[in-house]
Amino acid sequence: MTHRPMPELPEVETTRRGLAPHLEGRRISTVMLRRPDLRWPIPADVRERLPGQRIEAVERRAKYLLTHTAAGSALWHLGMSGVMRVLPASTPLGAHDHVDIGLDDGRVLRFTDPRRFGCLLWQPPGQVHALLAGLGPEPLSEAFSGETLFTASRGRTASVKVFLMDQAVVVGVGNIYAAEALFEAGIRPTTPAGRVTRERYAKLAAAVKRILAYAIERGGTTLRDFLNPDGLPGYFEQELFVYGREGEACRVCGTALASMRLGQRATVWCPRCQR
Repeated sequence: MTHRPMPELPEVETTRRGLAPHLEGRRISTVMLRRPDLRWPIPADVRERLPGQRIEAVERRAKYLLTHTAAGSALWHLGMSGVMRVLPASTPLGAHDHVDIGLDDGRVLRFTDPRRFGCLLWQPPGQVHALLAGLGPEPLSEAFSGETLFTASRGRTASVKVFLMDQAVVVGVGNIYAAEALFEAGIRPTTPAGRVTRERYAKLAAAVKRILAYAIERGGTTLRDFLNPDGLPGYFEQELFVYGREGEACRVCGTALASMRLGQRATVWCPRCQR
């Protein structure tokens, strides 16, 4: 059985950008929870505090989305297969449509999650939810650089790929983008993080930034379950160099791509281009 990838940072950012124009400034009229839990129980605050509130902003932090109001923030995670869309309230319900947030324009923010690995939680005003505390910098922010990677990696024996996917080091660089960034930087994923030089980390940070920004622009990778909020697939998947291509020829040099499991995740690299 192949590992089903979770929506990664570009997919979540694509969702945020798709939702924000339809949600920001709207007032919440109703909250309909069709089950009491997703991955975790949905706090009563969501049902009790959101109605009547105006959505001030839709923010992404790591792979979480926050819909901010004066009363507090709903904290969402798409899990493995979650989709958030703004639809006419009359849209027929599907079997996995678990949450409807009714808006003052007659539409609903609908959360669909067949596998129920997603979540809907609550963050009180002025507080940071426990799930967001201790997270590393955003990869597309100035707080993330080759220098931050180099400093954090000293003495680390874990592989550079596992290190790059550590949310305390940098958020939102999941399996797909870690594999692609390491290929672009020419770094073998099995290399111990503490042995990678400052110069190579500068290349790696630049690759992470370029690939994530490009993937967001193209609408994310859309692997299997993920759909953009408007129902259109992303267009990045066909351009992947290593992820999901074990045994195939490297697009750069023609060498057969190698693969192994690192930190329980499928890992693919080019033995010639990545050293």
